[in-house]
Amino acid sequence: MNDLPMIRSSEVAAAQSSGRPVVALESTIITHGMPYPQNLTVARQVEDDLRAMGVTPATIAVIDGVLHIGLEDETLEALAQARAVSKLSRADLAACLATKGTGATTVAATMIAARLAGIEVFATGGIGGVHRGAEESFDVSADLLELAQTAVTVVAAGAKAILDVAKTLEVLETHGVPVISVGQDSFPAFWSAQSEHKAPLRMDEAETIAEAHLLRQRIGLPGGQLVANPIPQQDEIAAQHLAPIIATAHRDALAHGISGKAVTPYLLQRIFELTDGRSLTANIALVRNNARLAGEIAQALSEKSR
Repeated sequence: MNDLPMIRSSEVAAAQSSGRPVVALESTIITHGMPYPQNLTVARQVEDDLRAMGVTPATIAVIDGVLHIGLEDETLEALAQARAVSKLSRADLAACLATKGTGATTVAATMIAARLAGIEVFATGGIGGVHRGAEESFDVSADLLELAQTAVTVVAAGAKAILDVAKTLEVLETHGVPVISVGQDSFPAFWSAQSEHKAPLRMDEAETIAEAHLLRQRIGLPGGQLVANPIPQQDEIAAQHLAPIIATAHRDALAHGISGKAVTPYLLQRIFELTDGRSLTANIALVRNNARLAGEIAQALSEKSR
């Protein structure tokens, strides 16, 4: 891998050389999730939340054909203001590097990059999954197959609530991905803490999650873990309030002929409008909450490795 165009930020390099915990962060939330300067403010908040715990953040992106593991602050600011940034998943990552492009990493691409860099824990908002109507469209996120093959523990607030959550859980089960709900039996529903779906597994402590991660390696099982961390109740939007809003957003997408990669950003923007911005406020809260739990898991892994 010496010829791989990849560099670590000075902060990440120092942390890894001394064995301190590191948590990977995706960059699509910066480039595709919210406008400037709010995106920069939130990205810095999440990074600072981790630093306050003694954990090093590693925001991942491709800049001019180089895979960056951790962004220097000036690079982070430039990315937050950049236009026409590609959205990178497994299929796009190598092509972006080869063409010297600039791209923000989704869950799948961030997992790949984290694994290459020796980072075992990754915090995001929500994973992609099986879209509603997938039995006709075959629209299934690459995130699910990535979880089945790349050994990174991913902390998310469940799957995005715009998805077919039941089918998403079925696909994860088929591919042997551990789905661990934290502190409750219900699988969290992204903007809402609870859903109608029972989580396959429950763990209440970061140390237990870290031990399960290590035991998967010792057993020789491929793939990672999905840690479903419910949004704090004071920040959530109740599921019964969201359900009709999500249904309206789906009807609007269908009426406007939205398909493929355009579906998720359209739905998220429409739900933002229909909730008067509350969905974005909740999204920010859950991302920060997930980063803090990921930090605890990374700390536990670091302690166990000593």
